Amino acid sequence: MDAVPPIQSEVLALEEPLPLDSGQSIAGVRIAYESYGKLSPARDNVVLVCHATTGDQHLASTHPITGKPGWWNRMVGPGRPIDTSRFFVICANVLGGCMGSSGPGSLAPDGKPWAMRFPVITIRDMVRAQVALLDTLGIERVYAVVGGSMGGMQALSLAANWPELAERVLCIAGTATMPAQNIAFQEVGRQAVMADPGWQEGNYYGTGKAPDAGLSVARMAAHITYLSEASLTEKFGRRLQNRDEKTFGFDADFQVESYLRHQGATFKDRFDANSYLYLTRAMSYFDLAEEQSGRLADAFTRTKARFCVVSFDSDWLYPTELSRTLAHALNAAGAPVSFVELSAPFGHDSFLLDVPALDRVVTGFLSQ
Repeated sequence: MDAVPPIQSEVLALEEPLPLDSGQSIAGVRIAYESYGKLSPARDNVVLVCHATTGDQHLASTHPITGKPGWWNRMVGPGRPIDTSRFFVICANVLGGCMGSSGPGSLAPDGKPWAMRFPVITIRDMVRAQVALLDTLGIERVYAVVGGSMGGMQALSLAANWPELAERVLCIAGTATMPAQNIAFQEVGRQAVMADPGWQEGNYYGTGKAPDAGLSVARMAAHITYLSEASLTEKFGRRLQNRDEKTFGFDADFQVESYLRHQGATFKDRFDANSYLYLTRAMSYFDLAEEQSGRLADAFTRTKARFCVVSFDSDWLYPTELSRTLAHALNAAGAPVSFVELSAPFGHDSFLLDVPALDRVVTGFLSQ
């Protein structure tokens, strides 16, 4: 395939304070974003891509910290499913993130890091910031909003709360309501961070110490939920790591243990612990049905968008039943919706990996 076209990487400061669901507001919000492709004269070819919890705006560009390709490099580019020779693609680091957008690690008006003074945010607040970004760029309507996992939640929130903004909504491995089991997993991760003495009640910036161990454990626990048992068994099984016998100690005897430790160690080098707290809390609060007095279908009665809902048969974190419930609600609201469960062995992370069937779905939906 052709290389990804030139990328515009920008940080935009909002002129007006951003109101939040909590009743508070944030002044001087900064939004870091990247764009790919060329905006059409009619400004009608915009695809807004929303990233997952630990993603960022580096959608199809080299990550400045890890040096790795963008998290959806295989999906975005000329001739790829999200075709940058046709679409103008925007991806913004979410509010509360740690790659240039305003979050707990950024500076408050007093010149000091916000830390835990940063207001607690919601998925709708993240979308509100992205809508403000689009407004500032003079974009009144997007051809499509696309997201996987937490990105899918943002796509749904945009459709529900800004019903005229998107022509198409593609939710992949997402949910309209965060279930109790997922809230529980996220709480384990937050407690691991906050139990680390390096957390210092969130005021670790500039101290030379950070809750690296706690954040690593949080990432290890979360990463297990992103994978399937079949993929772990195939990739690692019970094979030992660089040894012929068990050590009868607590080193990483098994390959799967070594893999998880590596995931934790590398994650702390690119992600802020406080951001992890804020973003997972926003996900825990997410419930479109609750926003509409308990009836999910009511969230979508005003939208004219077409929807595509995608799940994976090996995803036990956001199982197909959640996507099916969403599709039923969209049908009840009279919204045009396509629903497909794809077969893939990778678990929740399937939307990030090589699943040709997903490529075909994305290409087809954006071509309709």
